[in-house]
Amino acid sequence: MAIRDYVPGMSGQGQLPPDCAQIEAMARAAIAGLPALFADHLDGVLLIVEEFADDETLASMQIDDPFDLTGLYTGRPVGEEPQSGDIPATIHLYRRPILDEWACGTDSLEHLVAHVVIHEIGHHFGLSDDAMHAIEEQA
Repeated sequence: MAIRDYVPGMSGQGQLPPDCAQIEAMARAAIAGLPALFADHLDGVLLIVEEFADDETLASMQIDDPFDLTGLYTGRPVGEEPQSGDIPATIHLYRRPILDEWACGTDSLEHLVAHVVIHEIGHHFGLSDDAMHAIEEQA
């Protein structure tokens, strides 16, 4: 059963899925485990955990199903010249899509959250999705 099919009180284990604060704690633990070389460049980067991406974000990315987006980086990557009016660099994690992917996979939730947050940190360092997939394949 996918998390999107979850009915409160019917989890089978008597446990509710982790809330946004618990997902955030997992993400912060993953960030805390990064080498200082990376962590030093994350000061000022916001971490926001929401249920889903908003409709405007999904539309701008041409995503029809909100379960298809687990995370998003917004802001100017490290090394790019800041511009007047820049919004703060932000990593968005989307709880329900993360839980749905976790429920359908074999990785632990902590591992999946770490994977998503590190992927978004990669964007903060200016890496493209293709570059990150290539790095993951080599690892």
